[in-house]
Amino acid sequence: MPNVINIQHISKSYEMGDQTVHALEDVSLRIDRGEYLAIMGPSGSGKSTLMNMLGCLDTPTSGLYQFNDANVSSMTDDDLARIRNKEIGFVFQTFNLLARSNTLHNVELPLIYAGIRKEERYRRALEALTHVGLEQRIHHKPNELSGGQRQRVAIARALVTKPSIILADEPTGNLDTKTGDEIMQLFGELHKEGHTIILVTHEEYIAEHAHRIIRLRDGRVEKDEVVIKQVKK
Repeated sequence: MPNVINIQHISKSYEMGDQTVHALEDVSLRIDRGEYLAIMGPSGSGKSTLMNMLGCLDTPTSGLYQFNDANVSSMTDDDLARIRNKEIGFVFQTFNLLARSNTLHNVELPLIYAGIRKEERYRRALEALTHVGLEQRIHHKPNELSGGQRQRVAIARALVTKPSIILADEPTGNLDTKTGDEIMQLFGELHKEGHTIILVTHEEYIAEHAHRIIRLRDGRVEKDEVVIKQVKK
């Protein structure tokens, strides 16, 4: 499997007043196309900073980050925006939906930014909503949907650009256990279809849905482990 992400010895520091905070220190990581990966760690471990790096929302202070063999550190802001819009589908804990827009328009947004014509936007948004089982809710606004349905809209929005990676930040954090399990089942189905999924979570039982877990502590990779799946009899 080819690498979609290759991180070598990256560090990230922030200046806070007269102090330097080292959020990440000497992190190296390869993620293959088609992997299902979870990133775990306590508060302050660096997992949010690493997620921002992986999603091209931030760049490292030092080290190498290659996305599809291209050096992210040498990219312009326009290059980074193009990767975020076309190559990475983001799913957030708080859904990040436009309250006054219906389901269809929320899913169309990345395509609007990409300059896709109206008819094609509609077709692709409807296809993505059908994929997550919400084709009957295209005219509903977020406040007319359950929490699980809102997260499915967010997943459809992440899928609509046919990205290289789906990057999910605490995707079940605002959901009850049953609804969270349904969302994780959907991620499992997307992985089986060939999507690369990176999940950021502090919940052990959520991370165990993935096939590989990266554990961070104090800005460093503490453990990189393969999840052994139990075969159901």
